[in-house]
This record gives sequence, C-alpha cells and structure tokens, in this order.
Amino acid sequence: MRQRVKRREGTVVSARMTKTVMVQVDRLVQHPLYGKRVNQRARFMAHDEAGQCGEGDRVIIIESRPLSRHKRWRVSRILKRAVR
Repeated sequence: MRQRVKRREGTVVSARMTKTVMVQVDRLVQHPLYGKRVNQRARFMAHDEAGQCGEGDRVIIIESRPLSRHKRWRVSRILKRAVR
C-alpha cells in the first residue's frame, strides 16, 4: 500500500540557485503550556525543473525522493505569482 504524499504551501524566499528554490512554510501552532498561538516556520529546498518560480511566489511543494544532499521536495504548482 502506498503512503500519502506530503504537501506544503509556502512562499519562495530564494530563487538564486539553478533548478532549486527555497520555500518558507509558515504555520500556527498552539503553545503546549500557555495556549497562545505561535507562528512556526520551516524552510525547504525544492526542485524547480523549469526554473519558473521567483521570489515571493506562493507555491505548493510535494515530498519526493532525495534529489541532492538537502533537496527532498519538488514544486508541484505555482498558486500566485509575486508582483515584479
């Protein structure tokens, strides 16, 4: 039986590398003791084969096989382009 593919929605914060973008994923998490909602962020390196993504774009990334030392995600689609 196949596993469900992990998906994350985030913002491209760096597109300077060839075929690679850095995607920042923000999420709200409730603090375990105090109950206040806190912003948590994680940054993922994602593979962008066509090189279409630019900084500020909203994208969906999906988990994939290891593509390099740090890359384990691929850009699935671009939701919203940034104003350039």
